[in-house]
Amino acid sequence: MSTGRAAAAAAQQALPTALVVMGVSGSGKSTVGLGLAEALGWDFRDGDSFHPPANVAKMRSGAPLTDEDRWPWLDAIGAHVAALEAGGGHVVIACSALKRVYRDRLRASGARLRFVHLDGSFELVGARMRARRDHFMPPSLLESQFATLEPPAADENALTVPIEEDPGAIVAAILARLAT
Repeated sequence: MSTGRAAAAAAQQALPTALVVMGVSGSGKSTVGLGLAEALGWDFRDGDSFHPPANVAKMRSGAPLTDEDRWPWLDAIGAHVAALEAGGGHVVIACSALKRVYRDRLRASGARLRFVHLDGSFELVGARMRARRDHFMPPSLLESQFATLEPPAADENALTVPIEEDPGAIVAAILARLAT
């Protein structure tokens, strides 16, 4: 068995129903989340797919979302995870979850969640955002993302992982840390 698969198998035994890969836009949540889901044999969902059309339109226009905009979105994600848990499923979800209150809202679903914070500098994330195409989140909103970000506190039992490496190395690092 490959080292990555062995780490994934070990990690499976102690994992929650959902791994929520969080961070600012452009930090690699979807890429890393998909890699984690593939390694674990779990479903993957991009949290953006839970946004109502009004939220997407607002972000596309360059306006940041308010907390009131986010509550139904977070509740939809939480309901999805709770339904999966009831059916014995597992999922990796890419979701910004920038504030503790947002993470608490997701935890309120009652489902077993673990957060993985992808942590990078403004400069690195900005360069990534400027390089990507066909995404509704414009680079002009990056400052608001960093201003809103409340990194997980020690009592949240979250993993914080630097994003300087390539996605495969980041996934391997997360799997290794989940297995311990």
